[in-house]
Amino acid sequence: MKYEILNRPAFSVLKIELDGDSVFSEPGAMMFIAGEIGVETTTGGIFKGLKRKILGGESLFLNKFEGIGEVWLAPKIPGDIRYLELKGDSVIVQDSSYLAHHGDLDYSVAWKGLRGLLAEGELFWIKLEGEGGVWVNSYGGMLEMELRHGEEIIVDNFHFVAMDGEMDYSIEKFGGLKSFLFGGEGIVARVRGPGRILLQTRTLSQFVEEIRRFLPREK
Repeated sequence: MKYEILNRPAFSVLKIELDGDSVFSEPGAMMFIAGEIGVETTTGGIFKGLKRKILGGESLFLNKFEGIGEVWLAPKIPGDIRYLELKGDSVIVQDSSYLAHHGDLDYSVAWKGLRGLLAEGELFWIKLEGEGGVWVNSYGGMLEMELRHGEEIIVDNFHFVAMDGEMDYSIEKFGGLKSFLFGGEGIVARVRGPGRILLQTRTLSQFVEEIRRFLPREK
């Protein structure tokens, strides 16, 4: 398997060359395929049962591409794409930042997040572990930080993309009730090194709120 990330950093797309192997992606990510590529919609793989466990009954479908040829994938939002290789280690990923994966990966729930108050729909983190790799995407640019042992940062959860799975972290409320409801920074992650963390420079929640300012209000 070979891959290439094109049109970086604002409108990145992912080109994957398959040679008899397979790759999984989120629904709606496919731009086009070329060659002898079979496509199957599945609830299997690392995400089997994830929605049922976390969200009470919904299934999460993935597209499986297998064969010889090219698969072109594009995130739903403008931004960058990054590949995270796994060699028996793990990574924690924001569910909305997951684009695709390959290999033999297991999952667990790292954090069962928000519903409704600060986000439209669900927000949770998943931990992927095993042999293979994951492609993640950001809204806006993607900032990589390497934290030293004992170094700590506080991250707005909507700016979080991914981090090394062995990093120590805690989820906390930030500010008072008024800040939680109106300030946009109600839930944060306190992340401690050593390890690598990826952040996105924009958030969809802030973008949606900015658009709402200009929409006609119901009388």
